[in-house]
Amino acid sequence: MSDKLLILTTVNDSVRAREIAGELVRRRLAACVTILPAATSVYVWQDDVQEDSEHVLLIKSRADCLDTLQRTLQTLHPYELPEIIAVPITHGLEGYLRWIDDNTDS
Repeated sequence: MSDKLLILTTVNDSVRAREIAGELVRRRLAACVTILPAATSVYVWQDDVQEDSEHVLLIKSRADCLDTLQRTLQTLHPYELPEIIAVPITHGLEGYLRWIDDNTDS
């Protein structure tokens, strides 16, 4: 089992998505952030069904970076309650997983 994580979040603005991605990588909390454009999210917020266009950020990191990454993401994020979901990476190309280690600091 790997200590690597794929962390997911969404934002409604491409400029903010790039700013967040750049800051997480600069701080070495993430080795890479992939930004996927044009997702549609349908959800309930304050008892109303909402539908928004969002950008999905796929953040590649490690478990020992997660607490600091979450705190940093919450301060940078435009949403009152941001989606921050961490999924364990159980398998992957060994060289890529090592690259995540080399490019993140705990």
